[in-house]
Order: sequence, then C-alpha cells, then structure tokens
Amino acid sequence: MKLPEKLRYVVVEGPIGAGKTSLTRLLAERCGGVTLLEDPGANPFLDGFYRDPQRNALPAQLFFLFQRAEQVRSLAQSDMFRTTTFADFMFEKDPLFAGLTLRDDELKLYRQIYDHLSLQLPVPDLVIYLQATPQTLIERVQKRAASYEGSISDDYLVRLSDTYTRYFHQYNAAPVLIVNSDNLNFVDSADDFALLLQRIAAMRGPREFFSSGR
Repeated sequence: MKLPEKLRYVVVEGPIGAGKTSLTRLLAERCGGVTLLEDPGANPFLDGFYRDPQRNALPAQLFFLFQRAEQVRSLAQSDMFRTTTFADFMFEKDPLFAGLTLRDDELKLYRQIYDHLSLQLPVPDLVIYLQATPQTLIERVQKRAASYEGSISDDYLVRLSDTYTRYFHQYNAAPVLIVNSDNLNFVDSADDFALLLQRIAAMRGPREFFSSGR
C-alpha cells in the first residue's frame, strides 16, 4: 500500500486515547516510512501530574516541550525526501496542553521559553486529526491501562477533547483529514485501514472529513 508521492511528512494527531500512535506505526509499517513518536513514558513528571496537576504541571510540560523540540530539530536536519516520515505529534500543539494545565504565571514563563526556542518547523504535507467522543476516549484509556495514565480524570479528557476540537477548527497551516474514529479500528480492521488510504488518496481540498456509518 502506498500513499501519494507528494506526502513526505504526515502527522497523526488527536487527544489521549484517540489512537494516534497506533495509526502512526501502522502507516509506517504498511506504507513504508519512518516514525517520529512521542515518548510519554520517559517523562518523570507525568505520573505526578495526573495525580497532582497543580504541583507537577509546569515540570511535566517543560519536559515535553524540550523533548518535542529535540525531535523536531532532528527531523528538520534529516533528509525528509528520502523516505516518508509519520509522526504522532505536532510541535505546534504543545501550547495547547500548556494553556489547559498551567497557571497564568507558569504559562507566561512557558511562553517565554517556547518563543526563545525559535524552531524552524517543517510543515506537514497532511495532518490526520483523529476525533472521538469523550466517552470513547475514557473507555480506551481505561482499557489500555498504561501506568502513567492511571490517574487521568474523566474531566481532563473532556476538556482536552474540546480543546483539540477548537484548535483544529481554526488550523489551516496544512491539509487536514478529520477522522471520526469512534467506529473505526484501523489496527484490527484491514477494511477500515484501506478506506482511510482511499480517502487520503482522494483528497483534493485543504480540509475533508471521514467517518463510518456503522
């Protein structure tokens, strides 16, 4: 299975539980390419953040900021035209989490550090935004039972889902395929995955939608 030749940098995005990392890996495996993946398990402050957000939000957010910045730097320095890169995050979305979790004084400090990094960001050729209802996200997070996600509150997932919706409503830096993933299982259903590839290949406009009626 191949994607259109013009797609050399594809980003899969969505809130926690949407399935972005699984789909990113699958795309690279089936379509040929390399992955650029977040590593939340490496963040030593993440478990503390979910248990006590007020105390641990800033160090957790700054760890992710520097981790993502280093990954984006490596991507910018690589030969992106040699093979397709599939990423499960956009660096530009980092402030989205910061605005959701930090106090005003912490957010001001975060913005100063973020702006100081002054990264030259490669623009994706396509963003696949995975939507899901908060209830679906809650069920998926509970099902996979990752240790650092054990203390995520349902309220946090609801607010995160809403924040993503508002962010991508106004995002226009790259073409976006908005996918309602509530009833789609790309990992376990070859038919669902094939439908996704067909929709990607058929995209003509800057923003299109894909959902399943079942």
